[in-house]
Amino acid sequence: MKHSKNNTKLVQLMVVAVALFLSACSYQPSSHVVKNLFATDSVYVEVEVDRAEPENAPFVKDELRRMVYNRFKGHIVPKDQAESQIYVSYSGTYFRPLSYENGYVTRYRVYTRVNFRMLTKDGVINKKINTVYEADIQESALSSSAIRIEAIRKGLEKAMDEFMAYVSARSLQPKKEKKDKKKKAQ
Repeated sequence: MKHSKNNTKLVQLMVVAVALFLSACSYQPSSHVVKNLFATDSVYVEVEVDRAEPENAPFVKDELRRMVYNRFKGHIVPKDQAESQIYVSYSGTYFRPLSYENGYVTRYRVYTRVNFRMLTKDGVINKKINTVYEADIQESALSSSAIRIEAIRKGLEKAMDEFMAYVSARSLQPKKEKKDKKKKAQ
């Protein structure tokens, strides 16, 4: 019985030690890390939509601007007033049917392509992102149109989240590593 109590105390002590270690790691949410990249809160956003997507261009531009504003928590300003800039290029979305029922597509996979270029006080960050999203679809043409727009929105959200994670990871690299990578790239 004594041996069992000692093991229990040891396990409890280890759990406390691990909890203290993890709490001392100074975790910061990615939105906080990204916010530190900007010189100020002023951000210029430019969205370019591929000419192959004319019917979705206004929606995509508005949606991407909204996402940048919400995710980066910055004030969107004209280019001449901004100290940081984000350029987003939407290269299109395409749909691949996955299953059919009675001749209608009932499930599909959505591929979205987005390129990001961010100019910050620390330099330029470029990232091409391809996202994949799967969804069910109903036989109604009216709901199919709404589902198509929702699928594009989900793909854009996934791309923005992936870009934020990438920017956060890049910003946490020590300055020396960044300089070494720049030298190797040249």
